[in-house]
Amino acid sequence: MKGLAPLLAAALVLASCGSSDPSAVPGPRQPTTTAAADPAEASGPAATTASPVAAAPADAEAQPAPAPLPIPPTPRVITGGDGPTGDLALVSGGWATDWSTRTIDFDELRIGISGIPIRDRIPPIDNPGFAPASEGGWSDPEPGLLLVVGETARFYPLAMLIVHEIVNDEIEGRPVLVTYCPLCNSALVFDPVVDGRRLRLGTSGLLRNSDLVMWDDATESLWQQIGGEGLVGAYAGRRLEVVPSAIVSWGDFKEGYPDGVVLAPPGRPASSYGRNPYVQYTSRSSPIPGFFDSTILDDRYPALARTVGVTVDGRNKAYPFSVVQDKGAVHDTVAGVPVVVLWSPGTADALDSPVTAEGADVGSALAFDRRVDGETLEFSPAGDGRFTDDRTNSTWNVLGQAIEGALAGARLEPVVHTNEFWFAWSAFHPDGEVFEP
Repeated sequence: MKGLAPLLAAALVLASCGSSDPSAVPGPRQPTTTAAADPAEASGPAATTASPVAAAPADAEAQPAPAPLPIPPTPRVITGGDGPTGDLALVSGGWATDWSTRTIDFDELRIGISGIPIRDRIPPIDNPGFAPASEGGWSDPEPGLLLVVGETARFYPLAMLIVHEIVNDEIEGRPVLVTYCPLCNSALVFDPVVDGRRLRLGTSGLLRNSDLVMWDDATESLWQQIGGEGLVGAYAGRRLEVVPSAIVSWGDFKEGYPDGVVLAPPGRPASSYGRNPYVQYTSRSSPIPGFFDSTILDDRYPALARTVGVTVDGRNKAYPFSVVQDKGAVHDTVAGVPVVVLWSPGTADALDSPVTAEGADVGSALAFDRRVDGETLEFSPAGDGRFTDDRTNSTWNVLGQAIEGALAGARLEPVVHTNEFWFAWSAFHPDGEVFEP
């Protein structure tokens, strides 16, 4: 574990995986042992990214749910030994975490909050409210996480997830854990039920490979956001089940799910959201040095290039945005499943411009199983974010919905995927495959 003072005095300091107050002035802060009265006093960053479970329309023929993905191999669990020392011991003093059970070395954990206590200093949303899409008020390029379960579609603006990082939610009676790490641009949804117990998860104030490390309030175990792996504590070696989701634009969400709902501000004005505390972050050539080990950086692509990371039956494969954008539709087979990755313009980069909706157009890229009624389709870009299939010439949108033609009302089943930065995907999937055009 690197010394806390040098880390916090670095030229670029971020509050864990985000800031609880996007209006905070970026810059280094010295640690303090006095807790802030308001979580918004957490430090902000300095200047210097799974697909939707798309429900078919009510009048469309129901399609069978895909078989659940197999659980990846259980990581090796280390037991015994001493607990953390140094700065990690200082910031975790009083935690009930079982430090004797873990899957990682303690020096892999980095401290991302400049005050004590660090847990939940970036405040999750525990009782979210929602408003009809017609009342959302976001601009069309605003990026957000799309989650569809059953007949319910929800949009979680990244402008809000940057501030809170975690939403402990429930949709159609199913508990869901919505997470976003701005440092990795990784948006993931999990089933938070483990051994029949629903966990409430929060931000631990720690990072690993620059990615959010969460904690649960039942056992105080530590969990990795990318992959959902239990790292330290009673649940070390366990994995949370991934619920498919995707990053899309507000405009695409409204058009594809006009009856959907959007996350409502939790007891604070809507005007307090929309400012990006990570100004020029995606213009960087490398991740924040204090939060990421540069010796493991994979230089095949720019570190902060967006990547579609597809997972099928435990196999991981990356599709760089640059490749998908160039082709519009990329066809492949992963673990025997024919997949397509679709790209459409119109989604802003939330992590570069001072205003989340005014960032450069990076588009949306979503991954699907390209079989419909037993037929494997191929797709061609048709302009304006539309695609046509080679069997019926039906028109599809980037959400995998057939909107015109013989297959109108049909939809593609998603495959689990993420849109994180290349440095993060390659760090967590060192043996993963990379699509070659």
